[in-house]
Amino acid sequence: MNLKLIFRVLGFLSLVEGIAMLLALAVSVIFGEHDITAFIISSGISVLTGGLILLLTKNASRDIGKREGFIIVSFAWIIFSFFGSLPYILSGSIPNFTNAFFETISGFTTTGSSILADIEALPHGILFWRSLTQWLGGMGIIVLSLAILPVFGIGGMQLFMAEVPGPTPDKISPRIRQTAKTLWIIYLGFTVAETILLWVGGMTFYDAICHSFTTMATGGFSTKQASIAHWSSPFIQYVIILFMFFAGTNFTLSYIALKGRVGRVLKDEEFKYYSLFILGFTAVIFLGLVLTSSLGVEQAFRDALFQVVSIITTTGFATSDYLLWPPILTILIFVLFFFGGSAGSTGGGIKIMRIVILFKNSYYELRRMIHPKAVIPVKFNKHSVDAKIVTNVLAFFMLYFIIFGFSVVIFTFIEPDLDSAMGAVATCLGNIGPGLGRVGPAENFAHVAPAGKWFLSFLMLLGRLELFTVLVLFSPTFWKE
Repeated sequence: MNLKLIFRVLGFLSLVEGIAMLLALAVSVIFGEHDITAFIISSGISVLTGGLILLLTKNASRDIGKREGFIIVSFAWIIFSFFGSLPYILSGSIPNFTNAFFETISGFTTTGSSILADIEALPHGILFWRSLTQWLGGMGIIVLSLAILPVFGIGGMQLFMAEVPGPTPDKISPRIRQTAKTLWIIYLGFTVAETILLWVGGMTFYDAICHSFTTMATGGFSTKQASIAHWSSPFIQYVIILFMFFAGTNFTLSYIALKGRVGRVLKDEEFKYYSLFILGFTAVIFLGLVLTSSLGVEQAFRDALFQVVSIITTTGFATSDYLLWPPILTILIFVLFFFGGSAGSTGGGIKIMRIVILFKNSYYELRRMIHPKAVIPVKFNKHSVDAKIVTNVLAFFMLYFIIFGFSVVIFTFIEPDLDSAMGAVATCLGNIGPGLGRVGPAENFAHVAPAGKWFLSFLMLLGRLELFTVLVLFSPTFWKE
């Protein structure tokens, strides 16, 4: 185990986080609010800690293997959340460490679950940092660092494999550093485009930046207590729908589309199913709202489309409280908790690719029973899917729902209301944000006991790193030489 290298990379990432805090400090200075000192101290602690670790590990071997990659990625999110909680604590915005850590890991994992009961009372710098944690966590600070780590002579493929969500990480370029750079350029480009459109649509420039950060990260933090419902503008809501859709799409496809090869994107099987699921669930919920509410046709369509895209991409923004809809529509929204965006997107959840492969394999298994001698491989995008990937998908599904079931049982001891327990576990494991019952879109997680918040924080990390990256650390075999 190359411990020196592990500490060196984590030290470097702490340094990056400390520098990122300076952006929030600049916002605090612009608005002249009381959180300036908190950001100066927090940034100083993070930068000095990271710098000291880099100095102490300057002679570290540059060899990095899978074990080091898993450890770095898993512990990076914990370290980010620890240092990232300092501005909340030192500014007095969230003085309790458990609450501050919960809010921060919810940000970095792009979950969006919150303990804040009065968001608009917080300083602008704190809310900017809150949004920035999601933006950094969306594409992944690890992926950002892959563009820089070669400076230290450290290979990045092991980190990329552990960090990038989805069963098969795509490389736009044969060089991992170039892939990371390209992904971040696309991510930044979408963020800038959305910021301009939201600003033109009526948001302040500050609110436009913050919501672009959390939209592209599929995070869902808002600067307003009512979330996107604060703005009644259809233009703003449609812009956010569009960019949530982009954020939930495989970024490799976005790259291909930007290169002018839109036809290839439209032929992509995962993109087709992703679009069809959105259209199908939207149509059913729209029909249900038209028949059971007094909403106009356009607003019913917009509310249905917004909530379906928000939940399936695991963004978690809200324009209406789906718990006030007819029960069958709420159940459909809960079903979407287990979908997730495309592989290679910033979305959480199970991912559309896994769902499609699971259904295909189940269907082909029936055909194999009828024709036992036939060789019927699972195909995706007209190519046979490697048996190892199919096995991985089946194992992921089994683990996901076993963890969900056991977690609900455990959480009912903390939150006796079953609806709330199921909603809290599903939303944190899927990195969505709002849940059901007492943690629904109109509520928050402030009432959850400290033990429950730490448990949900672990589920956020587990979901963000797609189970295996974290669970492998609990295997005794992993730690054996």
